[in-house]
Amino acid sequence: MRHSTFAALAVAGTAAALALAGCSGGSPAGGATTGGAAAGGSPVTLSLWTGFTGGDRPGYEQIVADWNAAHPDIQVTMDVQSWDTIQTKLPAAWLTGSGPDIATPSSDPNAVGDYVKTNSVLPITATGDGADQINVSSFAPGLADEFTYGGKLYGVPANYATLSLYYNKDAFAAAGIANPPTTVQEFQDDAVKLTGGKTQYGLVLADNQTIQMWPILQWLSGGDIVDSKGCSVVQTAAGQQSLSTWAKLVTDKKISPVGLTGAQADDLFAAGKAAMEMNGPWAAPSYKKAGVNFGLAPIPAGVDGKSVTLGSTAPLAISAKTAHPKEAQEFLAYWTSKDVQEKFSVTTGFPPLRTDLASDSKITSDPTISVFNSQVGTSRMYLPRVPNATKVDSDGYVTLIGQITRGTDVATATAQAATTIDNLTGCKQ
Repeated sequence: MRHSTFAALAVAGTAAALALAGCSGGSPAGGATTGGAAAGGSPVTLSLWTGFTGGDRPGYEQIVADWNAAHPDIQVTMDVQSWDTIQTKLPAAWLTGSGPDIATPSSDPNAVGDYVKTNSVLPITATGDGADQINVSSFAPGLADEFTYGGKLYGVPANYATLSLYYNKDAFAAAGIANPPTTVQEFQDDAVKLTGGKTQYGLVLADNQTIQMWPILQWLSGGDIVDSKGCSVVQTAAGQQSLSTWAKLVTDKKISPVGLTGAQADDLFAAGKAAMEMNGPWAAPSYKKAGVNFGLAPIPAGVDGKSVTLGSTAPLAISAKTAHPKEAQEFLAYWTSKDVQEKFSVTTGFPPLRTDLASDSKITSDPTISVFNSQVGTSRMYLPRVPNATKVDSDGYVTLIGQITRGTDVATATAQAATTIDNLTGCKQ
């Protein structure tokens, strides 16, 4: 199932979550025990809510199982629910102290900021390179900043994924193209050559209910969505230029259908009707099952000759009212540790969230993981720390892409989008 930057994955049990809520953190953070055991010698129990219901779920379950086996005095119970359920229940649960000790509060990493505003999340202080510390310096670019507010760290990445280029080898052969594109110009040319041949579409592009693809196209072509102050730049000369060529390829050359959801784009590639698609590691198993003869390649280099792709993560945070802040931070240090991330990567096909595993032999020897992992160091987050990012995406950016791929003049559409984006972010141009 396709991961969404600002959307849910699937469904799990609510009843179990309610049962756990009553026995989780509950008491003030000052009630932490020492030595990892509660009064009377019984193990400390940490409750964890996650929204990981997809094919990568076994990887997270393995992390918890390995931790519990190695830490008999600190046991973690993971309750898997839908993202919608977590986002509905968690705010009140953490405010009242009845929620879990630890949670992935949303599939949107920007959601951590909302919990910071309500003083619902614990500032993380156990950082460094010690065995029980969180080594934030090893995180993929931007991840530590993503969860830092007012100089304090309030979360860690639960995972990390980059988008790579899936390509249909049979379609490439039929079109006489020997290798996947390595430059943005080749990318555009190949998308045209591959349209209408063995496959119906050269490059399938989703624009809603999906992890975004269009920002990558903009970055490759020298544009962006917002600047460091959260102000729109889609209306600038560089922003318009980065959109216009790709929009014309859709409207004039018909390289992709218009208005696709992520699932619809995936279905077209799985059915052999699209020659290329930008997607994450979660897509590989379903394409293999569908019998697609596909290859994987890094996203082509942009007009500046540099590589860039989109990175995606979900946050992992601790309740401000947990009774066990020390143990909860130890667990997060374990989750993000080098050995654990290596095993998680090999188990799930995701790249590790750490850059110090770039040359790890277990990862580089895997033909799928290695491609995604090779792009961790040059990846970028989508709308990181942008105020009202979810609305900026849905009301500003998705609307903009929908307009320009249906023939609206880019200058007109970007001017409208800029007004919407700036109103949502509070930017004063």
